[in-house]
Amino acid sequence: MANTKSAIKRIRRISRQTTVNKARKSRFKNALKKMQSIINKKDKKKALEFLPKLNSELMKISKSGIIKKKNASRNISRITRKINSL
Repeated sequence: MANTKSAIKRIRRISRQTTVNKARKSRFKNALKKMQSIINKKDKKKALEFLPKLNSELMKISKSGIIKKKNASRNISRITRKINSL
């Protein structure tokens, strides 16, 4: 257990930030799942409409450091290739 006042404050801050990060990460995962379902339905038009939203979501998440930037870029690249192959 934390002994100093600053350590106690830090624990509170970390717990708040953890909940925020979990919410952001779940939004990111839900967006990926939605895109995968669109791709599985082979609906190219809908996938192309959703791609900028997904791209924006991934970049927001990577900017805040929840996932790495290369991870976001890799996901976008793979999804774009799948859409183009439809």
